[in-house]
Amino acid sequence: MRLAPGLHRLGNDIVACYLIDTPAGITLIDAGLPGHWRDLQRELVALGKTVDDIRGVVLTHGDSDHIGFAERLRSAHGVPVYVHAADADRARTGQKPKVATGPLRLGPALGFLAYSIRKNGLRARYVREVTEFTDGDVLDLPGSPVIVGMPGHSPGSVAVHVPGADAVFVGDALTTRHVLTGRTGPQPAPFTDDPAAAIDSLDRLAGLRASWVLPGHGAPWATSPAEVGTAVRSAPGTAGT
Repeated sequence: MRLAPGLHRLGNDIVACYLIDTPAGITLIDAGLPGHWRDLQRELVALGKTVDDIRGVVLTHGDSDHIGFAERLRSAHGVPVYVHAADADRARTGQKPKVATGPLRLGPALGFLAYSIRKNGLRARYVREVTEFTDGDVLDLPGSPVIVGMPGHSPGSVAVHVPGADAVFVGDALTTRHVLTGRTGPQPAPFTDDPAAAIDSLDRLAGLRASWVLPGHGAPWATSPAEVGTAVRSAPGTAGT
């Protein structure tokens, strides 16, 4: 799905990842679920590109619904996979603490599970080798992604700011569609390690310049990053998080 010149989404409002196409090659932000490999292939064909044009995958964090086809790209095509040092073990092993799921509605939750099964999400393939980054790094990849630490959802959760794409990719720092309730609009994401820290981290986006705020779950959000903190804090049920 083309969002803007050089900016594409793979997947849908349930689970999404992103492709940045530049003259220097392609950078992927997250890798969705394993079955999104086919979505990637279709998007590459539409662009007249191949896997050989991909220069790297940048993970917003190490959870299984974001690492999807990353190991396949790394092992079969030599594409490096980048992740924050604090989430490197999570990306390599899948180990994460158990957290409260919060509110849940049966229909949306079952829809999330069904979609995950359809996209082979229950057969996660963890990333055997990663390239670690830290807060503030500018990666040597197409688009020169800038890493903005967003601890809370996980210790190494980040936003990825790509000025050339006029976008900031926020992973699960927030969501615009709650996968367990189906509620739409900007709000905290479920399965968050430290909800209070995640809310505080939203203020780190305020100084960025972008027209798109792009989550891993939910519709693309055309807004200024300066508006994000207020909008998410105003969501029903967020008070006291």
